Amino acid sequence: MIAKKVFYENNQLEHERLELTDKGTLYFLGRNLTLKNCTLVLKVAASNLFIRDVRFTDCIFEVKQELKNHQQWIRASLKGCRFKGRLSGCDFGHWPEYGKEPEYQLGSIEDCDFSEARLDACRFMGCDPRSLRLPKWPCFTFLEPIQKVSELLNARWPGNFGDIVVNGIYKDPPGTRALVYHAPSIAKRMETTPEALRAVIEQFDCIVY
Repeated sequence: MIAKKVFYENNQLEHERLELTDKGTLYFLGRNLTLKNCTLVLKVAASNLFIRDVRFTDCIFEVKQELKNHQQWIRASLKGCRFKGRLSGCDFGHWPEYGKEPEYQLGSIEDCDFSEARLDACRFMGCDPRSLRLPKWPCFTFLEPIQKVSELLNARWPGNFGDIVVNGIYKDPPGTRALVYHAPSIAKRMETTPEALRAVIEQFDCIVY
């Protein structure tokens, strides 16, 4: 069955509500698209959502189905936006080394609010994380993780967290400025508990929760 395709491109939309919820549809946002004060309802898999060369300003994203491993936010400019819902394995911000196409040079994020979102294994690149409202516990955020990784490795992390997650920071792109996890989710994967993680997290000023 051939999927239906919906394109939003070469346009400026303001105060619109976009319902991207049909699982049999591929949604293309961009190129040369500007959305301001719009609400986007997302209820499709990452493989159904394509973002490139889009400027989102003061938009609300209502993620109704967990959005997993979606790197294409780095092909968009996000300013003053608010996210609600579950996102995992997503990257945001400026990561020009990811691809040669011009849209990878345009990625940015500032003044965005994730306080009503649940983030797990999400990275923020080439930005000032102090301009972002990131979710509180049971989510927690490593700030400037690459700069702090040696210090972090000195701690006794429970389960496999130190060996896999903290050691894995060495493999993150140099522009990684913040790294967010959801404690119950990562604890289950690393064979530990949120409480055991928090006992170590509390020792570090570079981790906010």
